Amino acid sequence: MVNIFLISPLFLEYILPFVLVFTLIFAILQKTQILGDDKKQIDSLVGLVVGLILIAFPFSRMIVVELMPFLAVSIVVLFVFMLIFAFVMGKKGDIFEGKEWLKWILVTIAGLALITVFLMITGWWDMVWGWFFHRESSSQIWVNILLLAVLIGAVVAVLKGDKGGSSD
Repeated sequence: MVNIFLISPLFLEYILPFVLVFTLIFAILQKTQILGDDKKQIDSLVGLVVGLILIAFPFSRMIVVELMPFLAVSIVVLFVFMLIFAFVMGKKGDIFEGKEWLKWILVTIAGLALITVFLMITGWWDMVWGWFFHRESSSQIWVNILLLAVLIGAVVAVLKGDKGGSSD
């Protein structure tokens, strides 16, 4: 049977984390120019050393390897949300002009829909649904959510309220 190189443990646990850390360190040093202007050799040596140190310690390497799928999924979810947000918000002079509240309602609905789809895809929907609706303490959770919503509403009302005092 053919072993695919891109999913081999050597590639996933050693080469990719090394290349990622080396590239990030090199790019940060180039951008900030901490070690001086036009010092690509020194920046690459520092990136190489930090990358090799990462590979030498299994715990730190495991953290990087475990974080990368989360990062990739988070970026894709953020990208989808930004697409939906841009679609709903539109350009100036569009059909929502003067109806900012409607835009924010649509963005909220789109965000909640995206979160719901994400929970369903990951298989966490049943756990979240059960936590909110099928526990003995579910009523306490909803009372706390309502209280938090009232507090947020009060803070928004105070901040958006009339800032002028009496003219006496």
